Amino acid sequence: MKIAHFSDPHGGGPAEDFMAYFDKRWVGVFNYCFRRKFRHDLSNLTRAVEFIMDTKPDVAVCTGDLTSAGQPGEFAKVLEIIKPLCQSDIPLIYTPGNHDCYVTRPKCVAAVKNAVSVMSQQKYTFDSLPQKLKYCGAELLVINTSAPSNLLCSWGFLKAGDRDFVEKACNEESKAPKILISHYPMTEEHPVLRMRHRLFGQKKILQLMDEKKLDLVLCGHVHKPYLKVDEQGRGECCAGSVSSNASMVEIECDVDNHSFSFKNIKL
Repeated sequence: MKIAHFSDPHGGGPAEDFMAYFDKRWVGVFNYCFRRKFRHDLSNLTRAVEFIMDTKPDVAVCTGDLTSAGQPGEFAKVLEIIKPLCQSDIPLIYTPGNHDCYVTRPKCVAAVKNAVSVMSQQKYTFDSLPQKLKYCGAELLVINTSAPSNLLCSWGFLKAGDRDFVEKACNEESKAPKILISHYPMTEEHPVLRMRHRLFGQKKILQLMDEKKLDLVLCGHVHKPYLKVDEQGRGECCAGSVSSNASMVEIECDVDNHSFSFKNIKL
């Protein structure tokens, strides 16, 4: 089984309405205008889509942060680039990032909900997450760890219902490898230093990983890609930011042996 994994394109733009200056969107817009637009190149996302279309993996996975401030125009810009993949016969899985779920403004909420439906090729909706999807003998557990947080933080939260969903799936009598799809990493080496950016509520997931009941976590959020895996490739794979690193990850899964190999793709 071959998986193409990319994340965090962070398409951005100016404030799209006057009210953006009175909610958290001004933080994302400011960050984009003075920082992200000089670091994130969406032409790298175009090349990622072309690579996936050419190599035809069994599944493509995007672990969130399509946008910088969760605005409808930002979603539209990125979805236009990903459109060929969304309309292909290659299964695509997407879970939103914290920048996609940036604020509670109705049109921004509607935009991220539309993105989930489009990116998942209508297989599931924002409100129907979590989901268990089966491909080529593996089970992919898709959860949403993102929600609007306060002005200065980018916290993620693993809700009790999602935690129970993952635990139940991992404890079922099934020989299929279990792969968790989340925007936020489950592991955090510097929980105090990264307090403003970390995930809360993942203790049970880490236990399932230690017990080898959960084989692999695919995530984004951290823009520099990394692998934290054992000799069989079990553990956590962060794709980093496709737009700032011009890279993505190709994963080969040996379903019978629950083992994984990884290849960083330079775009």
